[in-house]
Amino acid sequence: MALCLMAFAANANAAGWLFRNGKSNYQIVVLAEASSSEQTAARELQQYIQQVSGVKLPITSDLKAKGCHIFVGYNEKVANLSGARKPEKDDESFTYCTIGHDLCIWGGSQRGTMYGVFTFLERELGIHWLTPKCTVVPKLTEWKMPKLNHSECPFIGYRYSNYFVARVPQWSAHTKENTKWDPVQNEYGNMEAYWGAHTMGEFVPTKEFYQSHPEYFCLRDGKRYSGYGQLCLSNPEVLELCKTRLSNFMREHPDYRIYSLSQNDNFLFCQCEKCVAIEQQYGGHSGIIVWFVNQVADAVRDEFPDKYVGTFAYQYSRQPPTGIKPRENVVIRLCSIECCFAHPLDAGCPQNEAFMRDLKGWAELAPHLFIWDYIVDYAQYMAPWPNFQVLGPNIRVFGENKAIGVFEEAQYQSAGAEFDEMKAWTVNQLLWNPDQNVDSLVNIFISNYYGKAAPRIMDYYRLCQSLVKPDVHYGIYIREDHQIYSDDFIQQAFSLLSEALEAAESDEVRERVDRVRMQPLYLHCMRHKAASLQDGTWSDLLRLMKQYKAMHREGHPQDRFIREFEAAASGQQK
Repeated sequence: MALCLMAFAANANAAGWLFRNGKSNYQIVVLAEASSSEQTAARELQQYIQQVSGVKLPITSDLKAKGCHIFVGYNEKVANLSGARKPEKDDESFTYCTIGHDLCIWGGSQRGTMYGVFTFLERELGIHWLTPKCTVVPKLTEWKMPKLNHSECPFIGYRYSNYFVARVPQWSAHTKENTKWDPVQNEYGNMEAYWGAHTMGEFVPTKEFYQSHPEYFCLRDGKRYSGYGQLCLSNPEVLELCKTRLSNFMREHPDYRIYSLSQNDNFLFCQCEKCVAIEQQYGGHSGIIVWFVNQVADAVRDEFPDKYVGTFAYQYSRQPPTGIKPRENVVIRLCSIECCFAHPLDAGCPQNEAFMRDLKGWAELAPHLFIWDYIVDYAQYMAPWPNFQVLGPNIRVFGENKAIGVFEEAQYQSAGAEFDEMKAWTVNQLLWNPDQNVDSLVNIFISNYYGKAAPRIMDYYRLCQSLVKPDVHYGIYIREDHQIYSDDFIQQAFSLLSEALEAAESDEVRERVDRVRMQPLYLHCMRHKAASLQDGTWSDLLRLMKQYKAMHREGHPQDRFIREFEAAASGQQK
C-alpha cells in the first residue's frame, strides 16, 4: 500500500508539471480535421516547448489519450469540459484555461485558436516574436501548470502596418497582424487584404482617355486637366467605366476583402457645374464621392455580396457629407494626415480638434469606418520622431468611434527608419489591445533585443520621449530645424549610444545599436552639413545608409539624397 501511495503521489506531482527535469506527462491533442492554422499552432506549441525545456510533447488526435492534455482547438472534449459554445470560424477571440490537469486552448478556427496558442506561449512561457529575425525563447528546466483562465478578443478587426522590416506573414501571425496590402494564403490562417489607394486614376487613366474624352477629367480654371488630377465624377460615362472596371478587377482578383475606388492623391477636384451642383446638394467634396461610390457599390453588390468598396475621406474630402450615407457595402477610409502626432487625438490638442469632429461625424454616418493613420515622419525617416505615447490612445479613439480597421502607414520602402523594428512590434501589440502600457512593451523589446546595451538604449528612448512637451506640436513632415531638436539633445544621444555600442556583447547587438545610432547621426548631419564632412559623422551615416539601403524620405532615392547632401555640404564649406 505504501508503494501504491508513493506511485499515486508521483503521478499527481508529474501531472502538475508541464515539464520537469526533461520529462512531461502532457501530450498535445488536435483533431485530424482541425483547420490548417490549428494544426500549425499545435506543431509550433510542440516546437517551442521543446526549445524552452528540451522536452518534445507528442501530438495526437485521440481525444481519449491517457495522461494530461493540451487540447488545441474546439472539439467535443473541450465542449464537455468547458461548457463553451463553438465559436464562429472567423472569430479571432480565444480562451485558454486549465480544467483539472488539462489545458484547453480554443477560439475561431481560422485564426482564433492559433492566437490563443501564441498568447499562451508569450504570456506564460515568455516567448516573444520581436522581429522576423529575432524570437526570444527562454530556457527553463521546469514549469508547473498554474490555474489558468484567460480570454482575449481583438480591439480592432483589421490590423496592419507596412514597415519594410516586418513584411513577413509568419511574423505577422505571431503578433496578431491580420491584414496586408495583398492577400496571403498560408498555414497561419491567411491574411486579409485591402486593395489599393488613389485608384480612380487607374480605372480611368488620362493616358488612355484624355485625347478622345477630355470631359472625363476635372475641369480646372475653365479647362479640362490632362495631368494627374481628379475625375469628373458627374460624368455618367466615367461612372459606367468605374462600374465595369472595378467589377472586372474583383473577378480577376477574388481574394481581397475590400477594393479601393478612391480619389487620386491631389487637390485637383473637378469644378464643372454638374460636379459643383452635386457637392452643394450633399454638403461638400465628400458628398459627390459618396454619391459616386454608392452607385458603383450598388452595381457590384449582387455578384460580390461578401465584398466591400472602399473610398477615402482624405484631405479635401475629409469632412463628412450631409443628406447622403455610404451604402452598407461601402467602407470609408478616414486619413489623419493633418493631425498633430505629439499628443493623443482626444487630449485636447487644438491641432486635432477638426479631425476629431470629422471622426465622430463619420462614425455616426458610415456603416464601416477604416482608419489610415501615420506613425513615421515622412520628411525624414531616420530622425527621432517620438510618437510612442500616442499610439495606444489613438488606436483606442479609433475603436471607440466604430473603426473596423486601422492601417498604420510606416516606412515601407527600406530598412533604417527610426526605431522601425521596435515600433512595428509595439504597434501590432497595441492594435490588438491598446490598453497595454507602451513603456512596458518598449521595455520588453529593448531588454530582450539589445542585450547588454539595453540600459543605454532605454535611456536614449526616454531622452527622445522627453522632447514631447504640452506646447510642442508636430506633424508627419517636420525637418531637422524643428523646435523639438537641439544640438544639446544630439550630444546627449551620441554619448548614450556610444556607451551602448561599447556595452554590446556581439556583432549582432552592435549592428542593432548602429541602426539606432543612425537617428542622431542623421540629425547632426542635416543640421551641420559642412561640419559633418569633417567630424566623421557623415561617413559614419553614409556607411550605415548603404548597409541598410536606407531611404531619406518617401520617393527620394538614396543616391539622389547623397548627391544633393554632399553638394550642399561642399557649398557650405566654400
